[in-house]
Amino acid sequence: MFAQFKTLPQLFDFFKNEEVCIAYWENVRWGGNITCPHCDSENPYKTNRGYKCRNIECQKKFTAIVGTIFENTKLPLRTWFGAIYLCANHKKGVSSLQLSRDLGIHQSNAWFLLHRIRETMAEQAPQALGGEGVVVEVDTTIVGGKTKTMNNKKRKSFKGDRNAAMANKTAVTGYIERGGAIRFDVVDPNENEPDMVRKHIDTESVLMTDTANTYVAVGKEYAAHESVDHSRNEYVRGHAHTNTIEGAFSHFDRMVMGTYHFVSPKHLQAYANECAYRYNTRKSLDPVRFEDTVLRCSGVRLKYKGLVGKS
Repeated sequence: MFAQFKTLPQLFDFFKNEEVCIAYWENVRWGGNITCPHCDSENPYKTNRGYKCRNIECQKKFTAIVGTIFENTKLPLRTWFGAIYLCANHKKGVSSLQLSRDLGIHQSNAWFLLHRIRETMAEQAPQALGGEGVVVEVDTTIVGGKTKTMNNKKRKSFKGDRNAAMANKTAVTGYIERGGAIRFDVVDPNENEPDMVRKHIDTESVLMTDTANTYVAVGKEYAAHESVDHSRNEYVRGHAHTNTIEGAFSHFDRMVMGTYHFVSPKHLQAYANECAYRYNTRKSLDPVRFEDTVLRCSGVRLKYKGLVGKS
């Protein structure tokens, strides 16, 4: 580890100015072996604003933040590191409004900053979960406003029309190895549940689900498939249960309802990745989780136009 701190004040004491932040980030990214992000050539020479590549075919100028999540940022790295520490270590996340107050930046800047941090938390090359003999639990939760909390006019319009009542809701499926990693996937209306199970879970695994019809056929393709019938108040039968994924969903629900209150379907996958990352690193200490997140910042870009859907 490059730094040791257990609290936010200790972090800001360590990153006392921008020069320290740049030196820290260069050490994290290059480890003393500075490399051109454009052509991967080594040994560039230093300029008054950064570096310039010695490669005759390149000769481009660059700084340590080029080709990272920080590229083109107007915020100091000290603010970035504070935001990463808060986002990674708050158990239920931190809202853009709260972050703007904590760091003294505008809410819109905090919102964009948080989404760029979430981009680093996504799995870059996800592999199928499970394996031979590994138990993987699968379940789905619904994100969206409840009918009972709507005004009378809207609630009455949904009465007896399940499709209309579900129009403002989004399904999120969770896959978790017992004692291992979790992954959330926002359900694509154009992709059926069995295909999603095949994509995320190795067929050598032991599949553990509830009795939903969607799992019956695909369960036959796995080494074993066991289910519990919640409609009959059956939640545990021997080692058959889905309590692990249900417990993980409780963290996800508390994040959505307790911190963000409303998450649009467009950005829901990013919030799901954030929750999965914190769950998968739940046994790590705060400084370790912070530096793991910082290490993910290289090679990741998220532009504002891409985030909001503008061409």
